Amino acid sequence: MIRLDKLLCEMGAGSRSEVKAMLKKGRVTVDGIPVLTGDRKVEEHTVSVCLDGQPLTYAKTAYYLLHKPAGVVTAVRDKTEKTVMDLMQGAAGKDLFPVGRLDKDTEGLLLITNDGALSHRLLSPKKHVDKTYLVLTRDEVTTQMCRCLEAGVEIGDEKPTLPARVRKLPDCEDGILLTIVEGRFHQVKRMLQAVGNEVVYLKRISMGPLTLGDLPAGCFRPLTEEEKKALGVEG
Repeated sequence: MIRLDKLLCEMGAGSRSEVKAMLKKGRVTVDGIPVLTGDRKVEEHTVSVCLDGQPLTYAKTAYYLLHKPAGVVTAVRDKTEKTVMDLMQGAAGKDLFPVGRLDKDTEGLLLITNDGALSHRLLSPKKHVDKTYLVLTRDEVTTQMCRCLEAGVEIGDEKPTLPARVRKLPDCEDGILLTIVEGRFHQVKRMLQAVGNEVVYLKRISMGPLTLGDLPAGCFRPLTEEEKKALGVEG
C-alpha cells in the first residue's frame, strides 16, 4: 500500500505540490471515483488511477538518461552538494539511483534507474561495457600518446589499464574521443596524466548502446523501447 500522492509522483504526474493541486481540483480519480486528498492509501499494482480521464500506469522499474552538468555530484543524496537526483524532479519510479558515477567537474551521460540487476551488469568489470568520452587536454595529444593509451597505461593501480580506443578530433590538436571498458577512480584523468598530459574538459557521450545526443545539460528523458531492448530489459 502507498499514499495516493506519492504514487502519483512516482507515476510521473508531477511534483508533490503539483499533485496536491491536481487533487484539489478533482482531476484525479481512483477506480472511477474523484479523490481530493493525497493521504488515501492505495494498492499500487491493482488500483485504477486516472488523471483528467487518462489512465496512469505504475512501472516497477524505470529507466532514464540524464545529461549531468558539471558542478553536480553523482549521489542519491548529499548534505551540502547538489546531486544528480535533485535534477530528477517529477521522474516516475521509486528508489531511483545513478548507475556508476561521474566526477563533480565531469558532465555527460548518466543512466538513472531502480533496476539493480541492470546496474550490476553494466558495472561488472567482467562485462567490459564501452564508455566513450570527449576529452580536451592542456597540450596537444600526440600520436605517441594515442599509441600508449591504446596499449594500456600504468596509472598507479595493481594492473595497467585495459587497451583503449582513441580517435583524434579533426582540426583540434588537444581533443580526442576516448573509449574505455573499465570504470576506475578518475580513470580518464589518470590515463592522460600517465602520458604526460592533463584533462581540462571531460564529457561522457555514450555508455554501451546509450548515446547522449543533443539532450541539454541538466535535462533527462525516459529511455526509448529500442534503448531498453538494447540493454536487455523490457517494459
